[in-house]
Amino acid sequence: MTSLIIIGIYLAILLVLGLASNRLFRGTSVDYMLASHSIGPFLLLMSLFGTTMTGFSMVGSSSASYRVGIGIYGLMASSSAILHPLCFFLIGLRLWSLGHRYGYSTQIEFFKDRLESPRIGWALFPVVVGLVIPYVLVGILSAGAVFNGASLDLFETAFADYGNGIPPWLGSLVVCLVVLTYVFFGGMRGTAWANAFQTCVFMALGVITFFVLVNGIGGQESFIDSLKSASSAVDPLKLSREKMPHRDYFAFLLIPFSIGMFPHIFQHWLTARDANAFKLPIVAHPLFVMIVWAPCVLIGTWASADGILPEGVNPNALLSYLVATHSGKVLAGLLTAGILAAIMSSLDSQFLCLGTMFTKDILRRKVGSEEDDRKTVFLARSFVVAVVAVCYLLSLVVPGGVFNLGVWCFAGFSALFPLVAAALYWRRLTSAGVYAGILTTAVLWCFEFWKSGYGVDKHYEFLGIHPVVSLVAGSTIAMIAVSLVTRPPSDETLQKFFPEKQAA
Repeated sequence: MTSLIIIGIYLAILLVLGLASNRLFRGTSVDYMLASHSIGPFLLLMSLFGTTMTGFSMVGSSSASYRVGIGIYGLMASSSAILHPLCFFLIGLRLWSLGHRYGYSTQIEFFKDRLESPRIGWALFPVVVGLVIPYVLVGILSAGAVFNGASLDLFETAFADYGNGIPPWLGSLVVCLVVLTYVFFGGMRGTAWANAFQTCVFMALGVITFFVLVNGIGGQESFIDSLKSASSAVDPLKLSREKMPHRDYFAFLLIPFSIGMFPHIFQHWLTARDANAFKLPIVAHPLFVMIVWAPCVLIGTWASADGILPEGVNPNALLSYLVATHSGKVLAGLLTAGILAAIMSSLDSQFLCLGTMFTKDILRRKVGSEEDDRKTVFLARSFVVAVVAVCYLLSLVVPGGVFNLGVWCFAGFSALFPLVAAALYWRRLTSAGVYAGILTTAVLWCFEFWKSGYGVDKHYEFLGIHPVVSLVAGSTIAMIAVSLVTRPPSDETLQKFFPEKQAA
C-alpha cells in the first residue's frame, strides 16, 4: 500500500493548494475565470505547458510506441515543439491583446464581436464542447489506467476482473473529485497554481522515471549498457519510421495547429498580465516538449521487445505498470504521482473552461452589480460540477484507446483552426463563411468518426487520406468560398480589429 499512500498524500497536497488559492479569491467572475489577468511569465509557461501535456502525451504516447515504435515521437512531438510556440506568437498574443482591450472571456465572445453575429455561439458552442469532451475523456481514461497499472496484484481477492488492482472507474472517480475540488474553490488562480506545481512534479519525476526504467528494462549494471541492451532487443522496424507511411507524417503536421482553437488554451492566454509574459512560454516550450515526450516514447519502444505487459492488461496501463514493477515501493508511488500530475494538469483547465463557456456563452451572463457577479460565479461553479459528472459517466462507456481518441479530438480542433487564423488576419472573412466552416467540420467529423467505428479503427482513411487532412481542407475551402460571395463586416468592425491596416 506504500505507493497508494504516497499518491494519496500527493492528491491531498493538491487539495490544500487549491483551497489556499481561494484565500486570494476576490469574489468576482473575472477573478474566478481569468485570475484578474494577473498571471506572469513563469505561471503562464507552466499553465500552458501543463495543460497541453495530457494523458495523451504520457500514457498515450508510451502505449502507442509500445505498439508501433519510436516513430511516434516524430509523428507528434517534433511538430508540436515547433508549431505550438508559433501558435502562441501568431494567435495567442493577438487574441490576448484583443481580449484585454475588449473584455473577452471566451472564444465565442471574440467571434461574436469580430463577425457581427450574436448567434454564432449557437453554431460554434456545440462543436467546440463536443470536441473538448473527448479530450477530457482522454485524461479521465488515462487516470483510471494509471491507478489500475500501479496497483495490479495489490488486492488478493478483490477486483479480480481488473488484475486484482484498483478498477479504472474508481481511479478515474478519485481524480475527478480532487480536480473538481480545487477548481471549484480556486478557479483560474487555483488551476494556475496547481498546474505550475504539477508541471514541476511530472517533469522532475519524468526524468527520474526514465533513468529507473532504463536500468530495469535493460538489466545491466551501468546506465549506458542498459540503453544499449534495451535498444538491441527491439524489433528494428520499431526503431525506424518504416511502419509509418510518409503521408501520415505530413498529415500529422496539421495536428499541432489544434492548440490555436482549444478553448481552455484561449482562456489561459487571457490570464496573462502583459504581452511580455508570452516570451518565456514561446522560448521554453520546445525544450519542455522534448523532456516529457522523448522518455515516454523510448520507454514504450523498449518495453515492446519482449511483450512485457501481461496478457489482458490494457496498453494504456503500460507506463504505470512498468513503474510499479521496476522500482521500489516509495519511488513507484512518487513516479505514479508524477504521471497523474501530467493528466490532472489538463483536466482542471478543461473543466473550468467548459463551466465558463456555459455561463458566458449560453446563459450570456453580463457583469453588472456585485450581486450579479456573485451569481455568475455561482453558476460557473455549478456548471463545472455538472461537466465533471457528465464526463465521468461518459468515460465509463467510451470505446477506443487514449492515443486514438486524442487524435480524433485534435483533428476536429485542427479543422477549426483556419477560422481563428482567418478572423485575426483576413479582413474579408464573413459570418456566413465561418458558419460554413463550422458546419462542414461538424458533418465531416461525425461521419468519419462513425465510419471509423467511433475511433476503434486506427487505420481509417477518408477517400484514401488521413481524416485530419480531409477535415482541415473541407473547413478551409467552405470558409473561403462562402466568405468570397457574402457581405463582409462593416467598416466600423474592420477598423476595430484591423486598425493598423486602416491607417495604412
